[in-house]
Amino acid sequence: MSPFTGSAVRTPSWQHLRVDLTDGVATVTLARPEKLNALTFGAYADLRDLLAELSRERSVRALVLAGEGRGFCSGGDVDEIIGATLGMDTAQLLDFNRMTGQVVRAIRECPFPVIAAVQGVAAGAGAVLALAADFRVADPTARFAFLFTRVGLSGGDMGAAYLLPRVVGLGHATRLLMLGDPVRAPEAERIGLISELTEEGQADETARQLAHRLATGPALAYAQTKALLTSELDMPLAASVELDASTQALLMTGEDYAEFHAAFTEKRPPKWSGR
Repeated sequence: MSPFTGSAVRTPSWQHLRVDLTDGVATVTLARPEKLNALTFGAYADLRDLLAELSRERSVRALVLAGEGRGFCSGGDVDEIIGATLGMDTAQLLDFNRMTGQVVRAIRECPFPVIAAVQGVAAGAGAVLALAADFRVADPTARFAFLFTRVGLSGGDMGAAYLLPRVVGLGHATRLLMLGDPVRAPEAERIGLISELTEEGQADETARQLAHRLATGPALAYAQTKALLTSELDMPLAASVELDASTQALLMTGEDYAEFHAAFTEKRPPKWSGR
């Protein structure tokens, strides 16, 4: 995402999200606890636009995506989205489905790590939002369910058929996307869907600690690592190693690379600038 902007200023508040920016860490909270943070059209649009703004500003070094209350996100609101889409024509439905995919692309393409802090249910679109994150920190109450076939739709929604096999393998992904059965925390950890399993009630705090660690580290190195992980998913080996070589050559001209050598020589911790 280019840092160059037009005349628009930062959005001062978000109707469907709670956003906190502290010490390079953005905490974005889905805040409909009475509906298990079910998503609305506005929530999707806010997530898409917020991620674009934060990516341009380059002030955020890590982002925590969390849900208020006893669940992470129960997916699209049955009345406000599923009910509403029954009255839409094909063009409107395509616009909506493209928007949901833009949220996932924004999570994958933003230049900072995204950590999903999951407790309770992560279902439907909520499961895909967590899947798109770079890290999934979850407590023992977490359960993931890709429910799209349960409502008569393809399990390959919002990029799930692209991302999930790459995280858990084709066999597990086929089962999860085809059947829509819930996966509880122990199994999710076993198949690699969870990055870190915490004590009950500790997912948010553990995610914040990880975000702080990332925010105080070599931000440019993290950004390029994320970009390479995403870009090289479908590249042949020859193209991948060439892209790696070009990226490393550029980073070797950066301040952080020189700072590591100076810190190592002076026997002190590096002072990362993210440059």
